[in-house]
Amino acid sequence: MSGSEHASGAAPRDAGSWPAQDPARPMKTFLRGLLGLAIALPVMALLLIAGAWGRELWLSGRPALSGAEDTNPALIARGAYLARVANCAGCHSPRGGAPLAGGLPLGTPFGTLFSSNLTPDPETGLGRWSADDFWRAMHHGRSRDGRLLYPAFPYTSYTAMSREDADAIFAWLRQQPAVRQAAPAHQLGWPYRWQTALAVWRLMYFTPGDAPSQDEPGADRGASRGEGAQAVIARGRYLVQAVGHCAECHAPRNRLGALRDATGLRGGWVGVQGWTAPSLADPRAAGVQDWSEDEVAHWLRAGWSPRGAALGPMADVVAESLQHLSEADARAIAVYLRGLPREATTPAEFKPAPPAQLDLGRRVYAKHCADCHGDQGQGRRIDGQPAYPPLAGNRAVTLDAPQNLLQTLADGGYAPTTAAHPRPYGMPPWRQVLSEEEMAAVATVIRQSWGNQAPAVTAQDVLRLR
Repeated sequence: MSGSEHASGAAPRDAGSWPAQDPARPMKTFLRGLLGLAIALPVMALLLIAGAWGRELWLSGRPALSGAEDTNPALIARGAYLARVANCAGCHSPRGGAPLAGGLPLGTPFGTLFSSNLTPDPETGLGRWSADDFWRAMHHGRSRDGRLLYPAFPYTSYTAMSREDADAIFAWLRQQPAVRQAAPAHQLGWPYRWQTALAVWRLMYFTPGDAPSQDEPGADRGASRGEGAQAVIARGRYLVQAVGHCAECHAPRNRLGALRDATGLRGGWVGVQGWTAPSLADPRAAGVQDWSEDEVAHWLRAGWSPRGAALGPMADVVAESLQHLSEADARAIAVYLRGLPREATTPAEFKPAPPAQLDLGRRVYAKHCADCHGDQGQGRRIDGQPAYPPLAGNRAVTLDAPQNLLQTLADGGYAPTTAAHPRPYGMPPWRQVLSEEEMAAVATVIRQSWGNQAPAVTAQDVLRLR
């Protein structure tokens, strides 16, 4: 290299080196990626929608099993029993309205749905339905006219029901008085009102015929007892998971409303009613692994025991459904629930409430609660029989979430009236008597006295009820 080249200040350049980078190259790369994503996302969405509807068309084209309508008295009686266990009236009989005529509003995080008319009216009910149509609704979640049904109707559980039981329920429904009453239109936000959105949801979360595995909790326990015990457990599992659809309340849901671990029964929210359905796997919540079979079977049909009473939505379930269980079915459910694996939970760290809140709570308790529940939360007996349940050691008041206790304080506590417990004692509502601070204080005292150790309740917790 000559000296003149050095003197000119020109930098030496290797013939094999890369040219200088374009300053705009990163932005161009980003824009190309953004464009690719803009093209790919609609294509993926279209493929997903096409797959969802293709699946629905395939399901709708599958032949239904033969199921002729039957008026056999034994079949109708069986259907009446199953309809009670399934609590059809609980959602399809509006308060003060005609039984099974529908129109009951069902609040959900996505809007309000209205239950359908199950009477045999030909215009607004099931009068023109066949047994096959009814089976498709129960098993596939599809109406007679082909519409996809919203899973507020719990076909996600009913899909595991046998064809014979579905036919029995339909035979009973056909014998009920016809009521002409059209259900109001659902009130759902975007995009939940679209059938396409529902088809995609079903593609992701629903498989017709999905049933609990035969290797579920309790199967090993039954094996050690023999085939008869296995049959009892299988019956209990079928009643809990399919006919009784317990997971619809007692299992958690994801943000799109799909059940998560339905067979685990680890607790969930009850719609928008403000109650929780406690975990049936956790003995600290509502698990019955430490109860005897007799205790569980009796509670299911009575809705009350010295351990506690069914309140809120569960009181309705007992009154309208569970009290009608046969002794054998109540015992089968008891065996199945006692065999659920224990949920390993860690209690929330206990922090005593501020002394001022506890002092206020004790004054409220002494004035309004002690006469029935006792100065030491021991409960009260009338005529030698338990009347008001103890609060000391009562797991219903020490759940991590205080919503159920607050709902009871606010709106009253009313155990169901059943054949096994015909004269339950109730508690009046205190919503109009106590301030938010007083209600929070007395709830905190109940949760932190007589050995109870649960987190304190705040006035903000009470305000969320209103």
